[in-house]
Amino acid sequence: MAKIFCLADVCMVPIGTNSASVSDFVALIEAKIRSSPLKSTLHSAGTTIEGPWDEVMSLIGEVHEYAHSKGIVRIQTDIRVGTRTDKHQTAQDKVDKVLKKMEEQK
Repeated sequence: MAKIFCLADVCMVPIGTNSASVSDFVALIEAKIRSSPLKSTLHSAGTTIEGPWDEVMSLIGEVHEYAHSKGIVRIQTDIRVGTRTDKHQTAQDKVDKVLKKMEEQK
């Protein structure tokens, strides 16, 4: 199994619900993600999950199973995964780097 550290942006969308709003679904899913020991950050278009590849992918699968167990029949998920081998970098590290560069440009 892959052990490489990754950052995964995950956006899960329930299909065929009775409402255009997904905030109830997002709250359900986010609570499940936060029950994991993996670091995660909620943002406006999904959640970034950080950790070893196999653990991150396992959590995504567990979240799907959890949502189905709560009555969501169909889920569409977009996942964007980043890895690097030259250094360890968290999601916050990436944000901080951009903010620093913006400050330097002033």
